Amino acid sequence: MAFGRRRNRPSLLGTAARTAVVAGTATAASNAVNARAAEQQAAAAQAAATQAAAAPAVPAAAPLPTAAPTEDILARLERLAALYENGALTEAEFAQLKSTIINN
Repeated sequence: MAFGRRRNRPSLLGTAARTAVVAGTATAASNAVNARAAEQQAAAAQAAATQAAAAPAVPAAAPLPTAAPTEDILARLERLAALYENGALTEAEFAQLKSTIINN
């Protein structure tokens, strides 16, 4: 058996060169796909902006009527009384918060 290059297998340099070509081709293909996707997204965003600008503005719906202010005050006072009865508030805190609710 003679020393030197084997005829059935490529050399190390040939293998490295082939790998570099394959990797370069894969990178180029990947970059092309990414660029095309970016162009499509930009076109879609531009179309959406154009459509939004061309669409007539829809008037805002009227706000729903809120509960009567007295019911809101009563509910808040009842919650405050429950906190006071459970011991979560001191008498001074209860009085201060009660006056705040009533005066607002």
